[in-house]
Amino acid sequence: MNGAAGLHSPVLRTVDVARRAGYGVQQIRNLERDGVLPSARRTAAGHRVYGPLHLYCVLAYRALAAAAGPADARRIVTAAHQGPPAAMLALLDAVHARLDTERADLRQAQLAAEAIAAEPMTDVRPCDAMGISELAAALGVRPSTLRHWHAEGLVVPDRDRPGTTRRYTPEQVRDARIVHQLRSAGYRIAPLRALMPQLRTARRSADVRTALAARDATITARSRALLDAAAALGTVLTLTADVPAPGPDVSGRRTPRR
Repeated sequence: MNGAAGLHSPVLRTVDVARRAGYGVQQIRNLERDGVLPSARRTAAGHRVYGPLHLYCVLAYRALAAAAGPADARRIVTAAHQGPPAAMLALLDAVHARLDTERADLRQAQLAAEAIAAEPMTDVRPCDAMGISELAAALGVRPSTLRHWHAEGLVVPDRDRPGTTRRYTPEQVRDARIVHQLRSAGYRIAPLRALMPQLRTARRSADVRTALAARDATITARSRALLDAAAALGTVLTLTADVPAPGPDVSGRRTPRR
């Protein structure tokens, strides 16, 4: 068979599956080794023989890895070809639910960050500063979280001298509120470390919008990948239901159905 075999060709070589999935040959072998793919038949010479079921398992895995990560992708695809459909569907529903929660959290962060960044900083008095315990209680986080943000340079409080109690000015309190919202929306420390100096300038509102829009685009891309995965998984379920009872492989040995 040549490399131009179609998606539904009954016989596919390892290289055929790899090319159609955009993976390397060794990655396909690793997926079979890890149980993500059903065991391949072997020729008398020991070469693997794959079929459409294997190809759609790989396509589903790749899309799921982009949507939910490799660990969830392995569990879901394995469940699709090994277990009852309900088990796989429950795992897929959980991924949908997580994405829905992330999208809702992002929307709340967008609204909150816009409101916070627009707050005027007028008539500021020294007595308006907050201690670390006060600010932690106001944000609903632990003081250790604020210390971590300080160590990472995200929100750096004032101190009269080394070793004295941290005091957060109103501007720093606002920074902490923005960091809290962005962290709740899924932003990691490293991107925030690069972003916060910009947020302290006059352009902070626009920068917050840009940062949250980037997060929104990431969630949208993952949702699209999940849609692609669902289509491939539907084909996996159909092909699994059509798999015949165990029989001899190409070399004459009997291959157990997984």
